[in-house]
Amino acid sequence: MWRSTTGIAFFLGGNVITWQSSKQKVVALSSCEAEYIAMATAACQAIWLARLVSDMVAVGTEPRAPELKVDNQSAIALARNPVHHDRSKHIDTKFYFIRECSDRGQIILRHTPSEQQLADILTKPLARDQFQKLRAQVGLRNLGEDIA
Repeated sequence: MWRSTTGIAFFLGGNVITWQSSKQKVVALSSCEAEYIAMATAACQAIWLARLVSDMVAVGTEPRAPELKVDNQSAIALARNPVHHDRSKHIDTKFYFIRECSDRGQIILRHTPSEQQLADILTKPLARDQFQKLRAQVGLRNLGEDIA
């Protein structure tokens, strides 16, 4: 069975504070569904992190809505549109959590072009130039280059 990989990276102050790369537990029937599942996973973590940071900064304040950068416009549209479509009726209802979070303003969904999607470094093989570009944006560097 082919299962998609979810890649998530969270930044605070321009630095990666946590990341995840894992196989999805279910087989997605489309790239839209795979992204939707990844968005639901990321939303759970993002809301928890936002609460944690909010409690560390000012106890009892409402956390600011974290922003999820997603490179699949169909997945974003599915999260924003409550209408069930024939092409999405097979998606497990537990993943509709992302729609609820978006509707409540708990998260903000933003489209980001695929070539700028930093999480791709965690999910797929990339051409060398693209890998090095994303690696630098994440704040990682090749120690071998520093030693030489």
